[in-house]
Amino acid sequence: MGRRPLDFANSGDQIRFRSKVRAFQYLPNAITLARLLSVPALVWLIAGLNLAPAFWLFVGAGITDALDGALARVAHAQSALGSYLDALADKVMLVGVYCSLGFIGLLGEWLVGLVVVRDVFLVCCATGMTLAGHQTQVIPLLISKVNTLFQILLAAVAIGHHGMGWFSVALVPPLSVIVAVTTVLSGIAYVIAWWPAAWTPRGRRD
Repeated sequence: MGRRPLDFANSGDQIRFRSKVRAFQYLPNAITLARLLSVPALVWLIAGLNLAPAFWLFVGAGITDALDGALARVAHAQSALGSYLDALADKVMLVGVYCSLGFIGLLGEWLVGLVVVRDVFLVCCATGMTLAGHQTQVIPLLISKVNTLFQILLAAVAIGHHGMGWFSVALVPPLSVIVAVTTVLSGIAYVIAWWPAAWTPRGRRD
């Protein structure tokens, strides 16, 4: 027996539905990639003292950071690639912003150096462990999330004060101290978390 026209219609609807689902599942990574690609423009705006548009671009990047994670959970599209890409976008954006703010004198060079050194150190450790055959999971620790939050707050206050006339510049010193402390603590926490895996013989699984 031949298939009824309704069956063909349903089959076509299913194909279109599945195509839309696949497209929706790619959306979180596309948003993350867009955030990563916005970093050069953000750095250029800050370095050129165009702080008002830099503030709004920074806020937009922060919104997409929350949005891509929420969409990935809703679409059940969480993946190792998405986790690596999201972490990379966050690191590149914050390092770029902090270097730019240090370059124009809105943040202390000591703090910028601390943030950059920690991130470079962690990237080198993770890369070295991966090349050595050890598994490293890109799962943000609680202290790292706190550190990222205060890094974003400090950058937003510095850019917003000088670019928009918002916030008090008196917030910069205490926020700088909090960022410095949480940066050191998060670096130590990652070393402690990765230490057992680093000394586990390659290929051994308990």
